[in-house]
Amino acid sequence: MTLPDTRPPLDIDQLVRGLITEIGADSIVDADQDLSRYFKDWSGDHAGTGLVVLRPATVENVCKAVRFCSQVGVPIVPQGGNSGLVGGAIDAAGGCVILSLERLNKIRGIDPVNLTAAVDAGCILQTLKAAVAARDCYFPVSLGAEGSAHIGGIVSTNAGGTNVVKHGMTRANIMGLEVVLPDGRLWSNLLGLRKDNRGPDLSQIFIGSEGIFGIVTGACLRLSPAPKTVETAYVGCASFHDAMQLLTLLRRQCHEFLSGFEIISNRCLPLARLAKPDLRVPIDAEIPVHVLIELSCAGPLPLMDILETFLGAALEAGQIVDAAIAQNKAQAGSFWAIREGLVEGQALNGYHVRSDVSVRLSAIPELITKLEAMLAQDFPGWTALPYGHAGDGNVHFSAVPPKSIDPTTQRSIGKTIETAIFRVVAGLDGSFSAEHGIGRSKRDRLAATADPVQLDLLARLKSAIDPTGVMNPGCLIAPKEPAR
Repeated sequence: MTLPDTRPPLDIDQLVRGLITEIGADSIVDADQDLSRYFKDWSGDHAGTGLVVLRPATVENVCKAVRFCSQVGVPIVPQGGNSGLVGGAIDAAGGCVILSLERLNKIRGIDPVNLTAAVDAGCILQTLKAAVAARDCYFPVSLGAEGSAHIGGIVSTNAGGTNVVKHGMTRANIMGLEVVLPDGRLWSNLLGLRKDNRGPDLSQIFIGSEGIFGIVTGACLRLSPAPKTVETAYVGCASFHDAMQLLTLLRRQCHEFLSGFEIISNRCLPLARLAKPDLRVPIDAEIPVHVLIELSCAGPLPLMDILETFLGAALEAGQIVDAAIAQNKAQAGSFWAIREGLVEGQALNGYHVRSDVSVRLSAIPELITKLEAMLAQDFPGWTALPYGHAGDGNVHFSAVPPKSIDPTTQRSIGKTIETAIFRVVAGLDGSFSAEHGIGRSKRDRLAATADPVQLDLLARLKSAIDPTGVMNPGCLIAPKEPAR
């Protein structure tokens, strides 16, 4: 599945002059400034460059910039907060214009009656969540990177996070989009209608498409009433099998309230402490599997009593080893800090194999058992760190190399480990990308493993919407080499 490569040799000065005429000099980042933040992602694993960096402050100027680039045949890489992990907003070849949405960052309106918010694509997720909370509303997409992630980015990657078990992926929380198409035209559906059956919902084409069909400039988001009652527990289980059995029981008794269910191997704890040295684990750290449970609701219901009764019965039945229930918001925050700290700790510790996979809920224990066995048998000395959003089937399986291996060898072996992880996941009919997307780093794997009919439909959509291949070339779909 390939598309034409539209990168001609360019006169950069002529390109910049044309863009200045179209959108003004204030929308173009001076090449003498430090541009490094536009050329690398949060993980540091992906780096690139670009012909020029644009920062338009209006939707009109995004349209003008895209129209001009399309007319002169210059590809565009849309960019949000660069909090992605698969290189979707990084062009290693450097033959593209980088179009950052960071100045298009307004909250256009919040409707607490309709439970919707209209926002610019460059609005930071944390800013949005605070603004809707002030109106007694809640936007449920919750990420570790919410202090830097842009709304346009989470839409374009269909981001997941810790609340998917209750509220679904980003896709489930989008009511409409505003998109600049590859020819510079603007398509908008920000009406906030809960029922609108006038044909297919075109917004769905752009959600999760990682900017290959157009640039999201605005979104109408589905809100929920702000949760008034939230209870959090930190639980110890003897195995991942027991943890998933606990989830089954919890869903049967508390399905309407379950808003978080995270699993953590106790081997992750040293890395969490690396990021947060004062971290306190509320149960015995030697218990093999730790579980974070969150129940929430909009009304003043006795969730504490419900959680205490449930965990008490589970403890008595031997389904859990220990449990602690947060007595206040600060203590709940300290429980979640363990989950957040282990991710930060991995980054501080250095290179590691990172994966983002999903299987059916019933297959999670088997998945982790097989991955741990594979790593121990085939890659001795590497440490397995399984954790993730088990409530929705998403497991992050990291492999940390021994310090005795030099960095070059670590990365070489790491690629082999990644392939082995994906092989195990495929054997369980799972996905090698649960929530992080495809980007550039997983593009070839998608091409090699996806259903040919799916790939054909994707290529046909790309060709129909973006026939010249100007939008984010090399992301998700490999560009075709020019004919010789």
